[in-house]
Amino acid sequence: MSSEKPDTREQILQATWKLMEQRVGKSIGMSDVAKATGISRQAVYLHFSSRTELMIATSNYVDEVKGLNQRLSQFEKAKTGLEMMDACVEVWGEFMPEIYGIAKALLSTRDTDQATAAAWNNNMRCLRDYCRAAIDRLDDEGKLAPEWSREEATEIFWTLISINNWEQLTIECGWSNEKYIERMKALINRTLVNSPH
Repeated sequence: MSSEKPDTREQILQATWKLMEQRVGKSIGMSDVAKATGISRQAVYLHFSSRTELMIATSNYVDEVKGLNQRLSQFEKAKTGLEMMDACVEVWGEFMPEIYGIAKALLSTRDTDQATAAAWNNNMRCLRDYCRAAIDRLDDEGKLAPEWSREEATEIFWTLISINNWEQLTIECGWSNEKYIERMKALINRTLVNSPH
């Protein structure tokens, strides 16, 4: 294991991540990050030209640290639309507890802070793209329930696995994460997959 100190850019990202989780509901300024990192505000701007760039980079950094790309290989290996949908629910369902702190921070300020809104929207676009790929494959196979268009099916799938719904079921209702994943897979299957009578 390397004992190398992270470079300045990584220190800034780590400090921003920590501040966002500590100060949920509050905007984090470049001066807050500079102070937490022990560098000047100008030094932060040398690495990130704007708060928006910093927020998006921090969100991407969390994904990288948590190994999102490796997890997504499960989705990439799926052969059918149904397997892709199941993989999407599983990967995202297992990922949400690990990123809940930063997700909550982004959600709590996105309506009043353009930078966190940009970071949140960037992440949700990515998730929606995976939902769309699964639905497209399902439809190409002739297995999408006929009452759904591709766009509507993508929207409902994306909404059902949203962090708000995960939070409601696991934190408010006390479901285990395993139960959440299992039930969500079953619900989405019954809702979107054509089952001939």
